[in-house]
Amino acid sequence: MGYRQLSFNLPTSYDQDLLKKRIREMLKIREFSFQIENKALDARKKNDIHWQMRVLVTSDELAGDEPEAAPMLEIPYRKRDEKVIVVGSGPAGFFAAFVLQKAGFQTTLLERGQEVEERARRIQSFESTGIFDPMGNYAFGEGGAGTFSDGKLTSRSKHISLEKPFILNAYVEAGGPPEIQYMTHPHLGSDLLKSIVRKLRLQFIELGGTMLFETQLQDLVVKNGSVFQVVTQNGSLDADYFVIASGHSAYETYRMLMQRGVMFRTKNFALGSRMEHPQELINAAQWGVKKLEGVKAAEYRLTSPGTENHPVYTFCMCPGGIIVPATAYGDQNIVNGMSRYLRNEKFANAACVAGINLNQYLGREVSASESLDWLEGLEKKFFELGKGYKAPCCSIQNFIEKKSPSGIPESSYPLGLIEAPLWEYLPEKVSNAMRVGLNDFSRKVKGFETGNIMGLESKTSAPIQVLRDENRRTSGLSNLYLAGEGSGYTGGIMSSAADGIKVAMDIIKRES
Repeated sequence: MGYRQLSFNLPTSYDQDLLKKRIREMLKIREFSFQIENKALDARKKNDIHWQMRVLVTSDELAGDEPEAAPMLEIPYRKRDEKVIVVGSGPAGFFAAFVLQKAGFQTTLLERGQEVEERARRIQSFESTGIFDPMGNYAFGEGGAGTFSDGKLTSRSKHISLEKPFILNAYVEAGGPPEIQYMTHPHLGSDLLKSIVRKLRLQFIELGGTMLFETQLQDLVVKNGSVFQVVTQNGSLDADYFVIASGHSAYETYRMLMQRGVMFRTKNFALGSRMEHPQELINAAQWGVKKLEGVKAAEYRLTSPGTENHPVYTFCMCPGGIIVPATAYGDQNIVNGMSRYLRNEKFANAACVAGINLNQYLGREVSASESLDWLEGLEKKFFELGKGYKAPCCSIQNFIEKKSPSGIPESSYPLGLIEAPLWEYLPEKVSNAMRVGLNDFSRKVKGFETGNIMGLESKTSAPIQVLRDENRRTSGLSNLYLAGEGSGYTGGIMSSAADGIKVAMDIIKRES
């Protein structure tokens, strides 16, 4: 049996019969099997939008040998006495715990929030009543913040060739669509993620792992340069290794770690607001038509030089999605975006953010704790300005021109909008850069200026970064690891999950 790798184009409306017909025509064979290796939408020419396909075909009618199997992540198993506590059930924490349990460790996964079913019910209650629930919200709970997002699985991280297929295979085995293994821009959507994280939890427990919900890390007991115990509101737990993957919203966890000698530094991050347009407007601008058979919804990724060392770019674009109140705490007001797998809601949304270096912005060296204080102060300011969880809002055109707001638009945001000169609420240099960026975006995407912009988007990445060695251990504590977005080294589901796996593999190596 031999194989061939083929590359060709297909119309967006293709079906399996057409795909097989193209393979037969190109290879002149009748019987074969195939595997899609890559599928990317080419929309550079509006009159010729198509899928670019790369397919691996195997057949007895082809000369040669079978293709070599791709290298896989090897997790050596043996029954072990060592105990590991992992804090946080987002992608980094879960996959660290999952791999460690597969390797035979006694692994306990702590989650401050609730299991995903109850978490979803609490979020629905928050959006219908406006009463914030610290135990059930968009920031904390099973699966982390990514559970209620677009579920993007793209990553710019290098050196994750073993971790990436392991993660994707795990998602597919837990009910994810097989296409995530070959799409150039794969995503899961919040509806599928809720089911997937539940099934992954059950797999972890079947392996012998322990998962404790509503169990918040409050303190560490440190002795002689090592962590001895974690302290929670439900008691203390000891272990041989500790992995903290609490995400970048857990400010009290950051501050506790600083008090226990964990060293952090400031890093660049980004601030801005979330934009919203009718999805059909974006479809027409990108494709030339309001709907395109075979494609869910049009996307965009836009950049601008901005001003004064503040580059501007779009972040976490959610086609056919909704804007959500994503605060982690009751006295703060921030927004984010999410979408379901089908991406079939009326609006498209994305963040418009400006990069910021706080040392440059404030004209002095800023400590990690000061960086948290500064950002938290801005998030609390938006709570006051929004009179709770309403999102301050204006049109993109008014933002660019600094004109008075002109009415409250229709929106997907569930807790209401409030007219506001949004540019005055953001730090001045950030809003100045965003104004330039929005003007640039309006030249690139027809009708872009007719959209609306609202709220504070402050969770693109952590504002601080832990000091850790090449094996991801924290400086000064021999058995403590910080992983995922809370470490300041990753952003998004895929890179965070890969970071958690790498942490787990280092622990496995130390005990081999």
